[in-house]
Amino acid sequence: MIQTFNPDFEADIREKLDRQEFMKLMGFEVTKIEAGRIEGELKLEKRHKQHKGFTHGGVIATLADIVAGFAAVSLVPKDHHVVTAEIKVSYFHPGVGDKLLAKGYVLKQGRKLNFCEAEVYVVKDEAEPLLIAKASTSMATITPEDLRVREGKS
Repeated sequence: MIQTFNPDFEADIREKLDRQEFMKLMGFEVTKIEAGRIEGELKLEKRHKQHKGFTHGGVIATLADIVAGFAAVSLVPKDHHVVTAEIKVSYFHPGVGDKLLAKGYVLKQGRKLNFCEAEVYVVKDEAEPLLIAKASTSMATITPEDLRVREGKS
């Protein structure tokens, strides 16, 4: 069972999003925040694309990482942090379209690791979204104690 340890997770995530300069540069916008689940969209521009109008694989992987990471963040206590320990992205289609939709969710919650998945879809001309990539991630939880040990303060 998925359980959040931060009753204010939505407000805390919105505050963290305000500090996400890379997301702002990309133009990615979070559209849904729930415990263990985050969704967002990116209007595709020339800067996001490769030859033939294909969405750059790095853009797709970044969106998957963002939504999976924030899905994990929504579950941990307020003073904990989450970092990507591992991500594997499988690409199914080149992502030619007008915008990308990304959905991230926690599959299995743990004390030190959250196992998440993300799906990235492309939408063209308001047609049904087409699944273009899926990612499996392990998100590591960093506690205040972990930070003290790293800084040599324990």
